[in-house]
Amino acid sequence: MAKLARRLLATSATITVLGAALGVAHTARAQTAQAAGAAPAAQASPAEVVVTAQKRSERLQDVPISMEVISAKKLDDFHATDFKSIMNYTPNVFVESTAGDDVIYIRGFGSPPANFAFDQSVSLYLDGVYAGRSRQAQAPFFDTQRVEVLRGPQGALFGKNTPAGAVSIISAGPTATFQGSLEGSYSFDLHGYDINGFVSGPLTKDISARLAFRAVDQDGWIKNTYNGKNEPGDTEDLVRLTVRYAPGSNFDYTVKAEYSHRNTSGGLNVSGPLNQPQDPVDYRYLDRTSPFGPEGQKTDATLLSGTGNLKLGDFTLTSVTGYSGYHSNIINGFDQNIPGGGVTYNSVYNSFPEHFRQISQEVRLLSPVGRKLEYVIGGYYDNAYYRLDQLQGFNLPAFFYKGDEETNFRQRSQTLSGFGQATYHVLDNLRLIGSVRYTQTDKRAFFTGELLDGPYPLQALTNAVGKISEGNTDPSVTLQYDLTKQLMVYATYGRGSKSGGFVSNTFGTVNSTFTFQPEKSENYEIGVKSTLLDGRLVLDGALYDTKFKDLQVSVFSPSTQSYLTGNAASASSKGVELTAAWYPLPNLDFTASAAYQDVTYDNYPGAACLDTESLARCNPNSAASIQANNIKGAVLPYTSKFSGSFSAHYRYDLPGDYRIDSTVNVAGRSKYFDSDNEDPLFGLQKGYAKVDLRVQFAPVDQRWHVALVGKNLTNELTTGSAFDLPVPITGVARAILYVEQSRNVSIEAGLKF
Repeated sequence: MAKLARRLLATSATITVLGAALGVAHTARAQTAQAAGAAPAAQASPAEVVVTAQKRSERLQDVPISMEVISAKKLDDFHATDFKSIMNYTPNVFVESTAGDDVIYIRGFGSPPANFAFDQSVSLYLDGVYAGRSRQAQAPFFDTQRVEVLRGPQGALFGKNTPAGAVSIISAGPTATFQGSLEGSYSFDLHGYDINGFVSGPLTKDISARLAFRAVDQDGWIKNTYNGKNEPGDTEDLVRLTVRYAPGSNFDYTVKAEYSHRNTSGGLNVSGPLNQPQDPVDYRYLDRTSPFGPEGQKTDATLLSGTGNLKLGDFTLTSVTGYSGYHSNIINGFDQNIPGGGVTYNSVYNSFPEHFRQISQEVRLLSPVGRKLEYVIGGYYDNAYYRLDQLQGFNLPAFFYKGDEETNFRQRSQTLSGFGQATYHVLDNLRLIGSVRYTQTDKRAFFTGELLDGPYPLQALTNAVGKISEGNTDPSVTLQYDLTKQLMVYATYGRGSKSGGFVSNTFGTVNSTFTFQPEKSENYEIGVKSTLLDGRLVLDGALYDTKFKDLQVSVFSPSTQSYLTGNAASASSKGVELTAAWYPLPNLDFTASAAYQDVTYDNYPGAACLDTESLARCNPNSAASIQANNIKGAVLPYTSKFSGSFSAHYRYDLPGDYRIDSTVNVAGRSKYFDSDNEDPLFGLQKGYAKVDLRVQFAPVDQRWHVALVGKNLTNELTTGSAFDLPVPITGVARAILYVEQSRNVSIEAGLKF
């Protein structure tokens, strides 16, 4: 309690100072501030949701892209704090959970976390700033206005590394009038609190500001029977200051500065048998820490952005400047339980200290709307540095061996690109949209290995140096037709690409295996968006066919205890996506989304052996056998054929100007492989559905509220990934399963002022 009191006192003092300033400014300038206005927020009905997926403010129903928009209210209602949370609302989106990065897959494609230096196939944008690594945003949905999830290649306008899709996060900005909020929740299952709030409003006639904070201290959902702790424990401190300067209607500039500190103690993996179907438990045993420190992850991250808009007659010139950086260290441990009873030893330890920094600049010119030809043109530049050290220790009594090894990876990269999109109004109801981006990427890196301690290296210690200079062109063309004012159809062809890179953390890497090639995607898509019954019914759908060439992969090989990183020849994904929203009554609404996908390798020579392959076809201990292996026709891991969600919201008005709001959300997916070797037993997660429920009591003006929030109420234990942990690095071979969060019930209270 003393720790909580100190954190709250420090935060409250800061908010009190800014709040007083905002309050005084509000009293003197309320009328002027109201005239200045604020950015519009997304509405409850999808028919009125405003998005910026095409760099303009447009209604979601007018945008010819298969996308889902998650409002700040939906994120807040169910305490969505990480990327895993958006799976409940976005079919054909999967997030892989491991001790490293959380990796987003869209339509079956993503970049595995095994190779830390991978750029992501699904790009993340934070207020317009590209973030290629998930640890650049420790709490991505902190004080958010909305999240736009765009499926399929977005090569032109979002640009860098978007062959599978993009996630654009727009944080909340300063308000035209003084307002604030303080909200806290206590989790009965995680035994801890989550407190957040903000104050916002005008400081002067031309300047407004917003200060937001979040403090978290919670236990995990897996019991460590050795020390009695619930793991992984999570402690977070986040703060963001946003300042907007708008001296007139022709110019505005917004600066956002965010700092986050996150400390995760313990792990989220448990043991399971290799010869039985997955049935994860919620307990583990880990009796000692590694020589590199206790198991867990620590990250300090900084995000800075500056966005300016200048009116040049009817045109708008926009500049987006960004800086991001983080320091992080992951120390892994593995559950020592033996399935069926007893414990065994683990004799391998690893740690991954990281450092990353990036600066970026985008400039674009936006033409006025309402003309025969509308367009946006621009340029983009970024420069980044990435450092990764891998520390690995072995303690093998049976082999009389004990030693520590290290690899060092350093990479510098630079990107320069130009882009443009034009919309030609062939007729009042027919539009032809063409776009293109050319990207020049230059990277250079080196890799070294050395023995830190021990009689001799247990794994090959090698050096490698590489350099990449490549150009990629990503065009797209869309035909968009309004059948009626309420019904729009579109057809799209587009290409996306992701730059090549280097193997960052595989022992034995040499020059010939250091570099992998860029991956490229090609997408055909047709879609429909309709708004019916005076906006009370919204029906959207898309049918797509996406092909990847030189798909970047990194898979675990138990026989060599290393990752094979490179390019698969080709893969494809075909499917359909459907979204519906129905508002039959003012106090009742339903939303639903569903998707089907079929994702397979079209050609993959030299692939690691799958568990379903016989030894005669693929011998994991034979390099020649692996080189000759081709898993053409195999499904990609982490892909469910079916996924979907359903949500129902009902509001009941009570006497005395009070009301009860209740929302139930059910989300699920069919079975999928979550092990690299696609083992049909320990590596197959069966299909599931998870149920979330929120019940809130508040006055009609919602100046305060209390709520009960339940997530995963049926307590479905599912896994985000799995792998085979073999002898001799452990006493008994077993599966290691990374368990996703179990049931979590919280009480919440909030106050607005």
